[in-house]
Amino acid sequence: MIIPVILAGGSGTRLWPLSRELKPKQFLSLCSEKTMLQETLLRTSKITKADPIVVCSEEHRFLASEQLKAMGTESYSIILEPISRNTAPAIALAAIRSFSFDKDPILLVLPADHSVFYPELFCRAVKRAVDEAMSGRLVTFGIVPNRAETGYGYIELGKEKEDAIYEVGSFVEKPEKAKAEYFVKKGSYLWNSGIFLFKAKTYLDELKTYSPEVFDACVSAMDEKYDDLDFIRIAKESFERSPNISIDYAVMEKTNISSVLKIDVGWNDIGSWSALWELLPKDKNENVILGDVKEIDTKGCLIRSENRLVASLGIKDIVVVETKDAVLVAHKDRVQGIRKIVDHLKSGGRHEYLEQREVFRPWGSYDSLEKNQRFQVKKIKVKPGAKTSLQLHHHRAEHWVVVSGTAKIRLEEKTFLLSENESTYIPSGKRHSIENPGKIELELIEIQTGSYLGEDDIVRYEDTYGRVSPLDSEQPKE
Repeated sequence: MIIPVILAGGSGTRLWPLSRELKPKQFLSLCSEKTMLQETLLRTSKITKADPIVVCSEEHRFLASEQLKAMGTESYSIILEPISRNTAPAIALAAIRSFSFDKDPILLVLPADHSVFYPELFCRAVKRAVDEAMSGRLVTFGIVPNRAETGYGYIELGKEKEDAIYEVGSFVEKPEKAKAEYFVKKGSYLWNSGIFLFKAKTYLDELKTYSPEVFDACVSAMDEKYDDLDFIRIAKESFERSPNISIDYAVMEKTNISSVLKIDVGWNDIGSWSALWELLPKDKNENVILGDVKEIDTKGCLIRSENRLVASLGIKDIVVVETKDAVLVAHKDRVQGIRKIVDHLKSGGRHEYLEQREVFRPWGSYDSLEKNQRFQVKKIKVKPGAKTSLQLHHHRAEHWVVVSGTAKIRLEEKTFLLSENESTYIPSGKRHSIENPGKIELELIEIQTGSYLGEDDIVRYEDTYGRVSPLDSEQPKE
């Protein structure tokens, strides 16, 4: 049985400002109407009918769950990493979990944020690699390079075993430009895709041999796992003992049973705005135009508008990305350095590195329209059948006006309905919640007033989504 393992971690820096720490690129729709995670899931469904195992962070759990459900995936495992420890431990957790479904499973390990232009060719390549994996080899997929890319690692081809399948000669870190040009010219180096196919037992055996600290930490963490709604939670203390290490460093560079399958499937890791520009359809002036954009004498640009008109005049090879709370303007040759902007925002205490103005929650979303020292205005959306937690605020009162839909309001022990154009007042210190009992989205305007409007002024008493725990001293945010 081939079990898909989808690695959905990531910090959301390289495609800022569209991608943020709390909603990185794997949960965004970049190349189609589906998100990157959903596109990855769709590819695996053409290879195997086995239920996927998704590994993601605690902060992204509801995003992952909702996007899997939107694809009609009814059965799946979502393993939550309490702290980021890189790919080697993440894959180990999935490998241990996979024995719950099969005695001798093969794992197809894929990052959730990659694009494959020719999925049919990719599916054929995976099926071709099955025999190699069944024989006890760790198979990685190497991409035929079409340019001297300095943002990717490379795999040196060793002895050819059969057509397009080689022993791994060596793994090479991201090279300087001259060395990358040499690799492409020589023809015996491939891009390291980060995609793998191997038996779960083979991987764990090699991990135990070459990185026993990772193996022991992951086994201990999974021994103490428990189910929480759609999620598998592992022991944080045990997992923290694992080194922060990639599968390449932990296993692939040390093992003597690795193979590489040479493929050319239109692969792209969308690691920058320039990479996305290369991937998307362009107009006659080589521009990628997305959203409400008016361009004049503009060439070779990527311009993306999320909310308002963006106009350009006489520019070339520029990236412009507009969101509700930030605008990026950068030369295509410099977009690899966007992480510096994100680091600067983070060190300066700015919120724009963390999340967009519209913040998504399992019950819906809220968008901060206006904020001052003593008041804040939000647009709140609640999905059909969803409900916010029963909560109170010590330092602020709230006024709610229903714009569309029907709201079921709980205020202390009282429950009542609000229809369109009706409103209510929630005093500070009073327990309250909003529920959408209807079949259409509920939208309302919330006006907060008070001496302190921070998101940490919240105490939860009941929550449908498991965000209340008597063991937690820090209350989760709204």
